[in-house]
Amino acid sequence: MSRMIAIAIAVVVIALAGSLYLITAGRSGGDFAECRSTSVAGAGDIGGDFTLVDETGRTVTSAEVLDQPALIYFGYTFCPDVCPLDVARNAEATEILEERGVMVKPIFISIDPARDTPEVVADFTDAMHERMLGLTGSQEQVQAASQAFRTYYKAQEPVEGEEDYYLVDHSTFTYFTMPGHGFVEFFRRDMTGEQMADKVQCFVDAG
Repeated sequence: MSRMIAIAIAVVVIALAGSLYLITAGRSGGDFAECRSTSVAGAGDIGGDFTLVDETGRTVTSAEVLDQPALIYFGYTFCPDVCPLDVARNAEATEILEERGVMVKPIFISIDPARDTPEVVADFTDAMHERMLGLTGSQEQVQAASQAFRTYYKAQEPVEGEEDYYLVDHSTFTYFTMPGHGFVEFFRRDMTGEQMADKVQCFVDAG
């Protein structure tokens, strides 16, 4: 009988310890367990240092840019459909959060630096949100930033006779980063602005 009681006590202790771990991990700012809706293999490898060029032509680093919670999207201004919709959704989430008193920085990083000059990017982001930061750079700088966030992009062959007209295949995730934590979550394009805002607020409150 005493052996059965000891086993029962051990089970209870283990269960309590597990619950305490989940609660602690979820609120520690590291795991954000109560906010996370995705499981990202190798999440610790996503994100990192980069150097790009902002809308004014100034060279900036990731340390300067990611100085507050940020929603980051890799796309291009000539994108006919996907990018404008995704970036507009990010702008909507940013507005919803601001109305709730939560400030995040919407960021657009061009994967088409050949056409997306700082001026072109500025026109695009200004039309999307007054606080949206547009970034471009050299081919090497853009590629390094893309690799840091493990995104994919590849330019298609130009239309014959129109060398400046081509599409770019690319991944469509929006990445959420927080100072002191780096990358914490990504959002798929089927998520609405309000759903994204709810998720982001959960991370900010837990952090």
